[in-house]
Amino acid sequence: MNAIYILWLRQLKRYWRARSRIIGALANPLLFLIAFGFGFGPIFERAGGGDYINFLTPGIIAQSILFTSIFTGIEIIYDKQFGFLKEILVAPVSRINIMLGRTWGGATIAVVQGIIVLLLTFVVGFQLNTILGILPAILIMALTATLFAAIGTTIASLMDDMQGFQLIMNFFILPTFFLSGALFPLDDFPTALKIVAAINPLSYAVDALRYFLVGTTYFGINIDIMVLAIVTVIAVSTGAYFFRKIQIK
Repeated sequence: MNAIYILWLRQLKRYWRARSRIIGALANPLLFLIAFGFGFGPIFERAGGGDYINFLTPGIIAQSILFTSIFTGIEIIYDKQFGFLKEILVAPVSRINIMLGRTWGGATIAVVQGIIVLLLTFVVGFQLNTILGILPAILIMALTATLFAAIGTTIASLMDDMQGFQLIMNFFILPTFFLSGALFPLDDFPTALKIVAAINPLSYAVDALRYFLVGTTYFGINIDIMVLAIVTVIAVSTGAYFFRKIQIK
């Protein structure tokens, strides 16, 4: 447990020292929120969809968590190239603990940024359904962040090239985000895209956040939590397996 805590704390310190990354990570979701919120808002309202800012906010929070958590995996490749990972792996510490410490460190950073994005949305007009929904929404953020940080760890464990990792992540992230119901209601998706959304884990994160923050749901909150929990366990287990297989050169 000490190894998990130390690596978790190291992730936080490393990220805090790179303050420009925090600003950059916040700029992207805010750009989406302002551009889409005010651009499509009047059209969405005229179509009978209600307040688009309220609809959009949970999706933008999920986007922030997705981008931040999954890209923490690139630090594994960075540590491989500069030898730091070798020093950690030869230590008398379980590789599972190392993986969990790094994953939860990245997840914590993603949750903090998700909370910051939530606070900033109030400036552009977001209206919370009930203040009682904030705590469970943060728990959903934590579950989502752990899920995608574990996916990032899994992919990074299989790669040695930063550019290749970034290309794969971009190919993975954009469809995951756009086909999650974050920007548009899933009710209006064609049948084929509804099927894709149904197997997209981010769809359930967005839906759960929308339930706790806005009061609406597509899949049902029980299904959202069940799917997120199961997929997170699978992702963490898979990440731990491949992290254990990393070869020290």
